[in-house]
Amino acid sequence: MLRIIGMLGILLLVLLACSEDNLNSDFVAGEAFTDSNIRVLLVDTLTVETSTMKFDSIITATTTRMLIGKYTDSVFGTVQSSSYAELLPSTYTIDTEAEYDSIVFYLKYDEYYYNDTLQTNGIHIKELTEQMKPEDDENFYNSSTIAYADEDLGYIDFSPRPLQTDSIEIKLNDDFGAALFEGLQDKTLTNSDEFTEYLKGVAFIPDETNNGSVLGFLLESSIMRLYFSISEENDQEQYFIDFSINTSDSPIPFFNQITAENPNDYLNSLIDQEINLSSSESENQSYIQSGIGIATRIQFPHIKSIYDIPGQGTILDAVLKIKPTEGAYNDELILRDNLSVYIVDQNNDLTEQLLVASTTPVVAVLNTDGQEFNDIYYEISLGSYIEELLKAERDTDEALILLPDNYNTTVDRFVLNGNTSPDYQTTLELTYAVYDENE
Repeated sequence: MLRIIGMLGILLLVLLACSEDNLNSDFVAGEAFTDSNIRVLLVDTLTVETSTMKFDSIITATTTRMLIGKYTDSVFGTVQSSSYAELLPSTYTIDTEAEYDSIVFYLKYDEYYYNDTLQTNGIHIKELTEQMKPEDDENFYNSSTIAYADEDLGYIDFSPRPLQTDSIEIKLNDDFGAALFEGLQDKTLTNSDEFTEYLKGVAFIPDETNNGSVLGFLLESSIMRLYFSISEENDQEQYFIDFSINTSDSPIPFFNQITAENPNDYLNSLIDQEINLSSSESENQSYIQSGIGIATRIQFPHIKSIYDIPGQGTILDAVLKIKPTEGAYNDELILRDNLSVYIVDQNNDLTEQLLVASTTPVVAVLNTDGQEFNDIYYEISLGSYIEELLKAERDTDEALILLPDNYNTTVDRFVLNGNTSPDYQTTLELTYAVYDENE
């Protein structure tokens, strides 16, 4: 049953004077409306169904970020990201008088990190043993796999400083470097086909013992560099060739492999994309994890019961409030200021991002005004969306989902209160104007 809070008619005048942006409503007051007996109601007890779903896989072949690292989470399990990449040299020519010096890989930070950077990270660089070709010939996903050799090409154990330092340098095996040098100098490697047949690619694998952070590195600025020298008169001049990650081919021969092993029992039950884990069955909580593809799903099954209110009416505003679960976030497992809102169909296939006026993305904004009282929540203006649901002739099985906007290049995670949480229920607040025409 609806709980209705009546307001004075003068409040309507205030609301109508507000900007369209604030109301997110296309409502225009007609003559019949303005000449009538008006009531403005706040309805905040409509049912909001929250649940959790998981995409079977998400595309992680990007041209922006490598994600490398590993940590263990009490809710989401052991989260690990490894990067796989095909390399191409800047030139296929080395002077016949040149002599090999060394070979290194430079990983350039892009300032993204998640979890505890005070812990030590380890990165192994491995040589791939099969070509970088996607199984479906179209895309690489977070679940894609490519085989690599057991032996390390290089390894580094380091303390991450993603905001203080520019990059990390990983010394590679000299036997590997000398052989690569010889292939270029002897002109047995003269084009991209010959080169990628010889060096199929490399993988960046976090050490098994890691329990620190996942770090972001700039894909196009991270390079392998081969150093060599040429004698010139009484001096040795040093030169180098850079090997960049190939981002020009299609599909791009690069991806981040992102896994989460041994999560809690609730998340472990999400073995199919069409499963919706109700918050009522998971301790009144829903979940989000980018990189893995776990999303909070939201529906309003009884939205048309608003018509049970006597009289003609219109939606002036609609705001959804959903609160992060206390104790499920901290300075390492941080909350982001915004989450994006998408639409999925009855099979949980993503169809589109939710927009206002067909151009502006709808976002869930973190409201921290009451932070000192632990009153933090995400709020989403849904006036236009609710209007569309009310106009629909038939009920729809589509739903909204919440994910970070860069959900395929991060590993951010969130735990949110469900619709029956005793602490703070997910609430849809409708501002609804009702009028009866004067006789």
